[in-house]
Amino acid sequence: MDLFGEQTIISVSRLTTLLKDVLEENFSHVWVEGELSNLSQPASGHLYFTLKDSGAMLRCVMFRSSAKALRLRLEDGMALVVRGRLSVYDQRGEYQLICEYLEPRGAGALQLAFMQLKEKLAGEGLFDEAGKLPLPSLPQRVGVVTSSSGAAIHDILNVLGRRCAALDLLLYPVRVQGEGAGAEIARAIDDLNRLKTVDVLIVGRGGGSLEDLWAFNEETVARAVHRSRIPVISAVGHETDWTICDFVADLRAPTPSAAAELVCASSQQLQQQLDSLQHRLLQTIQGQLSLMQRRLEGLQRALHDPSILLGHLGQRVDDLSERLDNGLRNLLGRRLEQLARLEQQLAGQHPAVRVAGLRQQLIILSERAERRVTALVDHLGREHGEATARLDTLSPLQTLARGYSVAETTTDGTVVRDVAQLTRGQQLRLRLTRGQALCRVEQTSV
Repeated sequence: MDLFGEQTIISVSRLTTLLKDVLEENFSHVWVEGELSNLSQPASGHLYFTLKDSGAMLRCVMFRSSAKALRLRLEDGMALVVRGRLSVYDQRGEYQLICEYLEPRGAGALQLAFMQLKEKLAGEGLFDEAGKLPLPSLPQRVGVVTSSSGAAIHDILNVLGRRCAALDLLLYPVRVQGEGAGAEIARAIDDLNRLKTVDVLIVGRGGGSLEDLWAFNEETVARAVHRSRIPVISAVGHETDWTICDFVADLRAPTPSAAAELVCASSQQLQQQLDSLQHRLLQTIQGQLSLMQRRLEGLQRALHDPSILLGHLGQRVDDLSERLDNGLRNLLGRRLEQLARLEQQLAGQHPAVRVAGLRQQLIILSERAERRVTALVDHLGREHGEATARLDTLSPLQTLARGYSVAETTTDGTVVRDVAQLTRGQQLRLRLTRGQALCRVEQTSV
């Protein structure tokens, strides 16, 4: 029977809206698992992908507000468990799952987290061999970070007691699984580094599942191991178990017992090493002695009769003495010839000869200077007479002597040069050739 009746006709949009309402009302909270494919991550921040299994496919969208909370990096092929609500995308008429939360399916979640953290830390260089510390050859004290009640500490104690009973052991008890175990392990490593009382650290636990060993896969433990200045041996689980701690540590031991064997060589091994070194030392000494013996024999064969050697040396001394005598005679002859040339040059430079020449030059220069001084005095006398005559001609006293006078004001002694300077009744001082006179201006004219 038709839900809307035989004659009811509705639009595509109306039908899509009705279907959307039905889905959203009945499937508002569903969990779906499947394989991720066709992942698209546009700039809007939304995620578009498809969940599929062997029989069907489901389009999914995770809006940006939910996608921001993701801690995993999504990749095609991942097995996911998704929580969301069903709806219809009107524009395409397709139903889709609006995802609000997702996580990897089953044990794959832990494995994925392990691989992603491993890739991240490897990219930062935490696994590089260049940064790993060497183990001390003969440690005095070993620090152990593990559970005080687990099998690991008992295995370590058994090995150390059998191989090196005198070695000190410092146990820092921690939880090795469960919530907060990773933080305890990291804090223990940091504390032992601050104490600086141990030479090497063993960090680990006995075997277990991936979930049991997960504390040693936490980033906080990896970074504590990396910043440790004390060499760290990672001893987690069994030989086939690998954790992030194993990659970061300076050395990885397949088991806690193997870690104890690595930090302490047995007395038998030390004795074997000592015997080997002693044997090598004796061989080296014997080789050096043989070499020196051969060199001594070679020198003895090369050494000749001393009397012959002394005779050759005496002959060489005679040759050198003769060459020395000839050289000295030649040198003395050259020096005598040089001395004669110098004496001849010196005779020409005798002080008496030099003094006589200088005295003659002095007489000539004195006569020349006397003539020049006399001529200069005469010239200066003539110039002085001429200058005195010119000065007398220009002297104001000569002007006064010819009958002229100089009029000056009585107030400030200003010389009167223009009638404009005068006023009627003004007193003037007349400077004559002999004496002065006071007068009064009665009249002026131009």
